[in-house]
Amino acid sequence: MRTALVALLGALAPLLATVFLTAPMASAAPPGVPVAPRQAPTAGAAALTEVTDFGSNPSNLQMYLYVPDTVAARPAVLVAVHYCGGSGPVFHSGTEFASLADRYGFIVVYPSVTRASKCFDVSSPQALRRGGGSDPVGIRSMVDWATRTYSADTSRVYVTGASSGAMMTNVLLGDYPDVFAAGAAFMGVPFGCFATTDGSEWNSACANGTVSRTPAGWGDLVRAAYPGYSGPRPRMQLWHGTEDDILRYPNFGEEIKQWTNVHGLAQTPAATDSPQSGWTRTRYGSTGNQAPVEAISLQGVGHNLPAGGMAARVLTFFGLDGGGTGPGPEPQPGTCRVAVTVSAWNTGLTASVTVTNTGATPVNGWKLGFTLPSGQTIASGWGATYAPATGAVTATNVSYNGTINPAAGVTIGYQANHGGGASAPGAFTLNGTACTVA
Repeated sequence: MRTALVALLGALAPLLATVFLTAPMASAAPPGVPVAPRQAPTAGAAALTEVTDFGSNPSNLQMYLYVPDTVAARPAVLVAVHYCGGSGPVFHSGTEFASLADRYGFIVVYPSVTRASKCFDVSSPQALRRGGGSDPVGIRSMVDWATRTYSADTSRVYVTGASSGAMMTNVLLGDYPDVFAAGAAFMGVPFGCFATTDGSEWNSACANGTVSRTPAGWGDLVRAAYPGYSGPRPRMQLWHGTEDDILRYPNFGEEIKQWTNVHGLAQTPAATDSPQSGWTRTRYGSTGNQAPVEAISLQGVGHNLPAGGMAARVLTFFGLDGGGTGPGPEPQPGTCRVAVTVSAWNTGLTASVTVTNTGATPVNGWKLGFTLPSGQTIASGWGATYAPATGAVTATNVSYNGTINPAAGVTIGYQANHGGGASAPGAFTLNGTACTVA
């Protein structure tokens, strides 16, 4: 009987291995927690290896590393973050990032959760601030270890993830804008949307798409993660299916609001197209492959991203495939004209400013720069957001007036306090182009 049993198990072993390697384990995550389906394993001569003792790791994450056989000089580093119920090795075998690393010579880091839920911490107060602790600190340590060990290019560090990994992508770009150059989030939610204070990992209101904020409200959550930071912000690519029943589709629009605000951009796209049937792609801030914010909506698609071929589009957005165009400037008018009128009293004034696009193409998303005369401080404004309140000021469009068509204009205004000088600014620029002053 023992001989027969051994023979039977030997015959079944290949079949059992096939089942466990190709089928997602639905029981790996708690009820209601998103689990993304796996895709076909990637092939490659190089092997996935685990790295231990990589640095500060308060939440006991595991680090897995994929280094292709041929590595580019000063390689880029891509952090690929798994979904709830997944792991670093599963995300490695079930996505195309390793095979793309073989082709383009970058290094891939796969963080892996050890807590029971296999979900990343995107909820706790510690996770939502720079250096606060929990998973983001451990992932930052992985990046530092990889860039140091392989003399990687610290200006080319990127992150992508699905579901819980997409939420972590949002968190990492908020916590560490000086570390990551760009991110790509598949089926995520905005930074801070999943926040809880009771130790729970799950936020039903956010998951159901019922949390809505103004663009500035979402942007302020990101800015609060690293107070005082004034450097460049990472670019963001967002993906979401309209039929997502785990992290529902309204979260896609809230993410767009958040990251366009973080970049100081209008809600009006600079470009809209359909790169594939059922897809709607919008780009904000510029029209090229590496816009500050790019968003892809997939009609009729549920919670099962990324699908085949999408990883290559992520690489184009990141600029890791050697193609595409670099991030272009905001659309510039050929010429512009500004007319300003001031109404003053003893210690205050109001100014009405009309900006006219005298060029031949629309301006999609604008910033009006001017310098207030000495002693003037803006107390309030309308038609734009103003910062700072004194000195060299930038007025940025709001959602309803982000586009200025040729020969059209937009009027904004502000109220200011003054110490005796009530004159208007003498010069204006629109997206960096000097305007004539009427």
